[in-house]
Amino acid sequence: MNTQDSKRSNLKADLQREVDTKQTRKMAARSEGERSAWFGLGMFGLVGWSVTVPTLLGIMLGLWIDKQWPSRFSWTLMLLVMGVAVGCLNAWWWIKQET
Repeated sequence: MNTQDSKRSNLKADLQREVDTKQTRKMAARSEGERSAWFGLGMFGLVGWSVTVPTLLGIMLGLWIDKQWPSRFSWTLMLLVMGVAVGCLNAWWWIKQET
């Protein structure tokens, strides 16, 4: 068996393991049945806090930097935007984990 065939069989084995893992997760999720309204509210809260915490941390850090080292650029606004972006990525990651 040459190296090409060996690589190909390793890729097939990896793909099969990944498919098996996803199938197992999907079957487990289906066996749980419908999720309640409480799950939806909990997820809503999780997404909210996932965005809120990095945003507030960015604002606080920006205010501190602006107070310590005044400049013509507003670190508060820049870190606010960065905090929102990080929070949205964080929320997206949590939602992706649940679906």
